[in-house]
This record gives sequence, C-alpha cells and structure tokens, in this order.
Amino acid sequence: MATSIVQPSAIEAHALLRHLRMSPQKVRLVVDLIRGQRAEDALQILRYTKKRAARDVEKVLRSAIANAERKAEDAGASLDVDELYVSSCFVNEGTRWKRLRPAPMGRAFHYQKRTAHVTVAVAEHHVAAAERSAAAAATAESEKGMRGAVKKARKALTNPKGPARKPKAKK
Repeated sequence: MATSIVQPSAIEAHALLRHLRMSPQKVRLVVDLIRGQRAEDALQILRYTKKRAARDVEKVLRSAIANAERKAEDAGASLDVDELYVSSCFVNEGTRWKRLRPAPMGRAFHYQKRTAHVTVAVAEHHVAAAERSAAAAATAESEKGMRGAVKKARKALTNPKGPARKPKAKK
C-alpha cells in the first residue's frame, strides 16, 4: 500500500463583473497592468491609474479578495491577505447594444454600444499555503490530548481578536 503525500491546497477565489458599459479594448489596457501582481500592489496600481476602467476593475479585485477571505473563513483556515496575488484576470466581450442615429433624408445610421465582462481571480501563493498547512498540522498535534474546555480556553487566549462574534440580526 502506497502512502500518498497530501499537497496543501491554496485558497483561490474569483469575482466577475458583467455588462460593464465600456469597450473591452479599453478595459484590457487596465487589466494588463495588474496581471500576476500581488493583490496589495495591484490595488495601488489601480488607485493611481488615470483610466476610467481602473475604478471598476479595483472594485472587482476587492470583491475577489473578500471572496478569498470568506472562503478561508468557511474552510476554517487562516488566510494572510498579503500572500494573495492576481492569478488570472481577463476581459471578455459582453452583449452589444444596437442603436440607431437619425440621418439625413429619412435614413438611419446603425451603431453599437459595447459592454465587457471582467473576471479577476486571486490565489494564495503556494509557499504561503504550505506554511499555513504546516501551522495547522502543528496546532492539531499540540491539541491532540486536550479536552474540550481546555481547548476552548487556549484558543480564546491565542486568538488576538477575542472570542468569535455573532453576526448581527437583519432588520
């Protein structure tokens, strides 16, 4: 029987903006600036880019980062946001709005308003994922013989944010 080595799974998340009322060609100019960058650096690049599309791409990137945090929280893993990078980002063409413009002598000129679909994906660097899984294994090993109350007390002491907060009720 062979033993299998478990590879740590890096946390990946993506966000999608559909029907952005801008030409895909213009959005691609901005998206090309952040491809492969660290998430923090990409946010700074987008903040100081003088293109109208930068604001919308920044919102999508922030959404992807929040999705990664949420995914890590649901999995019970700790995620260092500084270790996220833009793994892939691309722009596809959306639906075209067909319009008519009045022309001389009762005719009409046809034109199209283009839209874009923007996809941004962030992933945790593989080295950070290995460190995170090693830390989780060490924590599990140290808590191996503890009982429930002792485990909760130690967890509350080591958690810098304090005990877990309950979500607020909707009004």
